[in-house]
Parts: sequence; C-alpha cells; structure tokens
Amino acid sequence: MEYEYWLARIRQLADWKKRRLREEYGSGEAIYYIEETKLHRLEYLSETDKKAISAARNASVATEEWKRLKEFGICFVPYYSPDYPRRLRQISRPPYALYVKGRLPDEEKPAVAIVGARRCSHYGEQMALEYGEKLGAAGFDIISGMAKGIDGAAQRGALNGGGITYAVLGSGVDVCYPREHIGLYTDIQKQGGILSEQLPGQSPLPAHFPARNRLISGLADVILVMEARERSGSLITVDCGLEQGKDVYALPGPADSALSQGCHRLIRQGAGILVSPELLLEDLKMERLLPVQKNDKNEKVLESTENMVYSCLDLFPRSIGEVIDKTGLEAGKAMEILMSLVLKGEVKEVSRNYYVKNRY
Repeated sequence: MEYEYWLARIRQLADWKKRRLREEYGSGEAIYYIEETKLHRLEYLSETDKKAISAARNASVATEEWKRLKEFGICFVPYYSPDYPRRLRQISRPPYALYVKGRLPDEEKPAVAIVGARRCSHYGEQMALEYGEKLGAAGFDIISGMAKGIDGAAQRGALNGGGITYAVLGSGVDVCYPREHIGLYTDIQKQGGILSEQLPGQSPLPAHFPARNRLISGLADVILVMEARERSGSLITVDCGLEQGKDVYALPGPADSALSQGCHRLIRQGAGILVSPELLLEDLKMERLLPVQKNDKNEKVLESTENMVYSCLDLFPRSIGEVIDKTGLEAGKAMEILMSLVLKGEVKEVSRNYYVKNRY
C-alpha cells in the first residue's frame, strides 16, 4: 500500500491519469519501477507528468509520510479500494484517493447534505441545527463541510440528535479548519468521519473549497440550502448536485434579507421549499428515502410462516397472488397469515387484497 500512497501523492499528475496508469500496470509498485523508456512512450502523459513521476521516485518523503498516516490514525482509501464510496464513483472527476479520520459513510444509509452561509443569521443557524437534529435522529447521515455558520450548526444538530455526520474538508484531514471547531472536529470522528481528497498536512487553500463541494453533494442523496447569498459557495454545491441528479431544497427567509437571496432564486428555479423538518421527512418518505428502522422485537415475535410472508412484502403494494407465488402457500393459509399480520400492525392493506409492510 505504500507504493499506492506514493502514486497518490504526485500532485502534478491528474487523477484520471493516475487511474489510467494503474489500470494499465496493475499496481503502484509496478508504476514505481516502470522503465524510463516505457514511461516516455505513454502518449497521454505530458513531459511535465513524466518528470513528476521520475522526480517522485527519487524522493524518500513518501515513506516518511506513510508512517505518519499510521501514527495519526488516517485511513488511505484509493479509488480501486472496495471501501471507496460508491456514490463518489458515480460523479465526474472522482478523487483518486480519500483520506479519512473516523469512518466512511454507510453505503446503505440515505444521506442529506446541509449547506449554507458561513456568516449566517440566528434564524439560519437555528434552522440548520433543527434540521440536522431531526434528520439525524430519523436515521439520515448528515454531510457538510464543518465550516462556520450553517455547516457547523447542522453537524452539531446531527450529533445532538444521536445521529451520524461526516465532514468533507478543504484541507488535510489532520488539519482542523476552522480552528474554533476543534470540539466538533473531535466529536464527528467519534460518530462519523472526517474526509478529504487533500493530502494530510495540506492547509485550507481557497482553491480547494469549490472542488470539496462536489464531494459533499456527491456523498448525499438530497441537498438542503439553509441560507445563501446571491453569489455563494453553497450554490456551487447545488450546481454540482444538479449535475449529479440530486434533489435540492431551500429555506425561504425574509424577502429583504441578502442572506436568503440565493435560496429564493433556487425556489424560483424549482427547488423544494423547506417548511419544517417533519414535512421534509414526509417528502423523503414519499421518495422512498426514509430509512427503515429495524424492529428486533418484531423479528422475535413473528412465527416462521409469518416471517416468510412478511419477508416477501416491501413498501410497494403486493397482491395476494404474488404472496402465494413467492411463498408456495395455499390461498386460504396465505390470507390467514396476512390478516394476522395486519392485526399485529406489521402489515397494512392499502387496497383490496394488496399489502405493504407497515414500517412507519
């Protein structure tokens, strides 16, 4: 893995070129030991690229930095790793590697990005805190950038609600920015993770943040904008999200508030309107994004034949005929079990002889 980290550290080499090299040669070690004659025959590499690879081979810093990763508990997740987030594989320009403190998002859980102004109003901060708390408690992962204002409030809200949150930084994962969020930075690692495509030790340069925003939207299923000026970095996240096919919601504010002009423009363009966390959860329920809370008690109470019938149902209506086909039960027995499940509150009859799991 040390050779893989060596390849990831070559700043001058574009991520897509790193991926192509690795696809062709199979490992970072093979690329490290590639003959100069073969290297210079690769047409997709510029002269600058070839010089960068050659120079990197002569440096011992990669070995030292690899040891530093382990010492500081930083996980290195290259693009080809099975742990690399599936959602990020689907975006344009996926990072070649991620660096993580804590853990990566659960692929099976729905995620909501909450973004907005750094210099937000008290109203915006309170709304971000409330939405983060309610969505986190409902089982959504909360994705944001741990910035001042809206980002930090939403992530603190998620933690307050017992939820899980992930911060995508524009610096190395070992650099807490802003510094005053050191408590939040520490807490997120306990109940989520800190992620970045920047190398460890990298300071938070302005050019890193627009690129960081595509990862925030990429990791989320839905994007919420709590407050944004007419020209706001949050709108970059929205643009990235729209390119990725994500739904966008915006919080309305006072008509004369500069902090709400970006949100109002999004609403005029068709974004969903944030009225309350409860109504948003209803929308997400309709979109089949509301996470399912496993009920261990139900698993223990249901008998084997009931479990067989229950397991062939989901949130889409199934007819009695489909249940019979899937279970092989006689019609009378299948109907008897369905009625028993309805009485127990485990199943709901949504129309005549059509049933769904009653998970809400």
